[in-house]
Amino acid sequence: MTRKIFKYQLSITGTQVVQMPPNAIILTVQMQGEILCLWALVDLPLEPLTKARTILLYGTGHPIEGDPRYLGTFQVAYGELVFHVFEENPT
Repeated sequence: MTRKIFKYQLSITGTQVVQMPPNAIILTVQMQGEILCLWALVDLPLEPLTKARTILLYGTGHPIEGDPRYLGTFQVAYGELVFHVFEENPT
């Protein structure tokens, strides 16, 4: 089985949905220059089906509901703003 790492661009917003292959494994979330990106390990060949993955961003000190899976932390505005990224109800 062959695998590749794919990059998905995210918005710096509270909640968003990213379409990925069903078996994609999220590796990390970081800033690449001025763009927030998520990297995931995917199996090749790509499956024609996709799975909706809900990504949540929270600022430091903001309440977090439920039991989302932590993916990473990133900073913007030269470290003045710090956000924490989670995946909602990962399966």
